Amino acid sequence: MTTTPSPEPGTTIVRAEAVTKTFTTPDGRELPVLDAISMRVDEGEIVALLGKSGSGKSTLLRCLAGLIAPSAGTVSYRGTPLTATNPGVAMVFQSFALLPWLTVQQNVELSLQARGVAEEERRERALRAIDLIGLDGFEGAYPKELSGGMRQRVGVARALVVEPDALFMDEPFSALDVLTAENLRGEIVGLWEGHEAPVRSVLIVTHNIEEAVLLADRILVLSSNPGRIRAELTVGLPRPRDRRTAQFEALVDTVYGILTGREEAAQAAAAAAQAPAGAPRSVATPIAVPLPEVSVGGLAGLLEILVARGGEDGLAELADELSFEIDDLLPLVDAAVLLGLARTAGPRITLTEQGREFAAADILTSKQLFARHAARRAPLVRAIVQALAATEGQRLREGFFLDLLRRRYSVDEARRQLDIAVDWGRYGELFDYDADDGLLTLEPGAEAAL
Repeated sequence: MTTTPSPEPGTTIVRAEAVTKTFTTPDGRELPVLDAISMRVDEGEIVALLGKSGSGKSTLLRCLAGLIAPSAGTVSYRGTPLTATNPGVAMVFQSFALLPWLTVQQNVELSLQARGVAEEERRERALRAIDLIGLDGFEGAYPKELSGGMRQRVGVARALVVEPDALFMDEPFSALDVLTAENLRGEIVGLWEGHEAPVRSVLIVTHNIEEAVLLADRILVLSSNPGRIRAELTVGLPRPRDRRTAQFEALVDTVYGILTGREEAAQAAAAAAQAPAGAPRSVATPIAVPLPEVSVGGLAGLLEILVARGGEDGLAELADELSFEIDDLLPLVDAAVLLGLARTAGPRITLTEQGREFAAADILTSKQLFARHAARRAPLVRAIVQALAATEGQRLREGFFLDLLRRRYSVDEARRQLDIAVDWGRYGELFDYDADDGLLTLEPGAEAAL
């Protein structure tokens, strides 16, 4: 393994043009995951794919690696469209993906063995890669003898040993503790900056905003359901990067602002909910505006924290204080905004008067307030209340709503959406749910909340 010279910037290694990916659900419906994504990875740069759950980050990575074929559009490697696995890419996975019956050295040699490299050369290259990543002395150890951080180092060594043009990393640090992740992240940056890593580009999938700003030269922010490129940011900060600088904090705030921007459907829902009494309403559908996957207790906790901070705070500061990542904090923020309890302006969140009222209320009053906000602003909760109210006996089986949701969501996602709605509806005493019979029943007086 040789030291890689500084690559010529601007030469494109991997390119996606109008890549769309649609999966078919078990009942035959199409589920769009990626929609017309065009992007590139050039020599001499680290690119981060950043987005919430459901943005298709990992699916896009696999399309670029040639592990799955796009439904439409093309992926090319150095100008040649892919028809099989991308020959210039090696991958590092979140789950380590080591074979437990093989030693460290044998695991690292696997990718060389698959390429038909002779035994002696495999051994020499594997040992160099192991030494490069800081595992010298553990060549004969088995994965069960290693810590999580050491196992991920093996995964990195296994990818580097083939000297790929592009190193693809799928949330490689998310399974590690904070200190181990920080250490490994810093070492990889050090290898890249010193041109010791035998790669010409890096593409990393992450949902950690600070990680993206720390590592990347460019950040591609994806929206969700289906995934689209929402924004592209250039990170011009010199390495090593200091989290405490104003420039770093400003970039983090910018990304938070992009990620908390409401989708068009969510904006329509909020506008409809806030329309003056008597004004015509355009009602958002449960298909267009999914419920964020949060509990009422978690939502109440966020509002209480905001009250303690004077009713307003920066999202980055909140996330740092609570050790939250995107998938921890932003669903809570989305729920608060959807229900009219908070609003976002760029990277900041502010309680509304309704949010202050909810946070200050006693348990009984908070339930009544939540019922009103959920029935008016959460499209799936509203649809359930309306459907139950219009039915003789004011009860329906869950299959009615699951069929509705499966027009847009997978079977599992439809189930999660209904489960969230049931939790919200039960808390607000809007409707009850019998899990044994799969039956939803309207609670007395629930229609008054509409």
